[in-house]
Amino acid sequence: MTIDTLAQLRALYDPARERSVHKEMTQLDVHATRFIGLSPLLVVSSANAVGAMDASPRGGAPGFAKVVDAHTLLIPDAPGNNRLDTLENIVATGQVGLLFLVPGVDETLRVNGRAVLSADEADRALCTDERRVPKLVIRVTVQAAYLHCAKALMRSALWDASRHVDRAVLPSMGEMLRDQVGDRMGADAVFETQAQMLERYRQTL
Repeated sequence: MTIDTLAQLRALYDPARERSVHKEMTQLDVHATRFIGLSPLLVVSSANAVGAMDASPRGGAPGFAKVVDAHTLLIPDAPGNNRLDTLENIVATGQVGLLFLVPGVDETLRVNGRAVLSADEADRALCTDERRVPKLVIRVTVQAAYLHCAKALMRSALWDASRHVDRAVLPSMGEMLRDQVGDRMGADAVFETQAQMLERYRQTL
């Protein structure tokens, strides 16, 4: 049996708690602003014109995403793989969903809004750090912002060091890519060791 209607879906669950409904804000308050200022990692969700979804992590020093005012925040673009999935989706639909995380804090902050790609010098300057001036900045106009409860991170024990997985339990990224796409890359394709990949990454962080 699949759930095909909102009525079927709602029949499985109790009504949303009043607090859960009313916690949604249309702007960033002092607590949301502080949360963003402490966050070194966020996930950007976006979709293209036909609804194909994408979620991409963005990271930097705490507060790398800049709150301009209660309605506006900036996310600098940093060097990546040049697929540009998120950026192309923003051009196509102009909408994003953001999830901010703070290490050691089980609550997260969700922000949804309209987004544009800005090459404005003032926006880029606000997001400049000791490493680079970003080529462009994602400028988000906040439509909804609210704190998300701690249950998911509590269940996962994400910040519990005793639950962290040794990197060696998985093959290196290069080894996994070799298995996944090696037959399409040609016989002379070179796949990095984990150490080689990390060193290359360090050059462009």
